[in-house]
Amino acid sequence: MARRDPLNIAHYWRDRRLEGLSLMRADFQTQQYAPHRHEGFVVAVTELGGSVIRSRGQVGEAKASVLLVFNPDEPHAGGMGASRRWLYRSLYLERDAIDLLAQSLGASSLPCFTRNEFPDSDLIDGFLALHRALQEGRDALRERELLVATFGALFARHGAGAKDATRRPQDRVRLATALDLMRARIAEPISLVELATELALTEYQVIQLFKRMTGFTPHSYLNQLRLDQARRRLARGSSIADAAAACGFYDQSALTSHFKRCYGVTPLQFAIAARN
Repeated sequence: MARRDPLNIAHYWRDRRLEGLSLMRADFQTQQYAPHRHEGFVVAVTELGGSVIRSRGQVGEAKASVLLVFNPDEPHAGGMGASRRWLYRSLYLERDAIDLLAQSLGASSLPCFTRNEFPDSDLIDGFLALHRALQEGRDALRERELLVATFGALFARHGAGAKDATRRPQDRVRLATALDLMRARIAEPISLVELATELALTEYQVIQLFKRMTGFTPHSYLNQLRLDQARRRLARGSSIADAAAACGFYDQSALTSHFKRCYGVTPLQFAIAARN
């Protein structure tokens, strides 16, 4: 489904053959992405123009000569910068697609990436061909061959080890505890004092824990979890208003605003694509 906005047009859909794979083709002139993350891998190829990308404390550029890749849960943001137009294609691999792809590649799990920009012309051409083939949806064998071959080459050339290797075990435990609390009370207000008490840390230490482990503050990460939950509810057929209320957003317009700023599409676009 395409969002009707003369300055920012986004066509978003779910792949009809592979569960957990979503695609978008966007033509933006004013879109500004707020800091956000996705539950799965993101791969993006610029066809025309470009934008500014912020990730890992650095500022990069999305352009036709660079393949963009983001790990699951990796924070990033972006905007038009000096560019007047950004025409690009992106693929989103959620858990089901990640597991199936790993199986197809003969791997127990998929590696992560230690950077986001890859000036690899072969891969850029490959992902453009893959995206266009998936959009046409005419040849299942060709689509699967391109999917496995292109992602296989990406992981083989640029994949690295586990991204959590340098994180302290106690930090992982504390973060898991905090996230469990947030998910259990997704629709309720949660204070920094409550989190600090639950983790036996100071409020400042809680903020530093989240920044160190997720790249977000507790409040920002809670909004990400609420968006995750809203997406799942919308995919199951919930109305936008009901999803907003169940996930802790003030109202439907608040959910729509967060959704567009983080994903470039509206909740309605996402819901229609998921149901189709």
